[in-house]
Amino acid sequence: MPTYVKPRLKILFVCAMNKKRSATAEQLYRNDARLEVRSAGVRSEAKRRVSESDMRWADIVFAMERSHKRWLASQFPELDLPPIEVLEIPDDYEFMDVELQEMLRLTLDPEINSLLSAREDSRAQDN
Repeated sequence: MPTYVKPRLKILFVCAMNKKRSATAEQLYRNDARLEVRSAGVRSEAKRRVSESDMRWADIVFAMERSHKRWLASQFPELDLPPIEVLEIPDDYEFMDVELQEMLRLTLDPEINSLLSAREDSRAQDN
């Protein structure tokens, strides 16, 4: 009997430069077996800039600021964008700052758990 492998939730974390906030979020969730994560920045000088393929890949995007969400919408108007949630986390922290990690976990853990539960409920109804 073949085993069913649940597809992992694909999350893209976005900030300005992909050096601190989004990179920290990616690091925090990189070993979560339920998820596939990437991070990128919106500025041209970002460590890794958001691409069209990132937007096509993602099931959901978590942007650190409202301006990042606006940039994504204006940069990819032809795409059917995934949901983009704004976290409202200011650029006041260094990479892996303990306070930043805590803020990300407190904000993201319930969101991610809710998204995963909704997926499970949807799959259960399909079967």
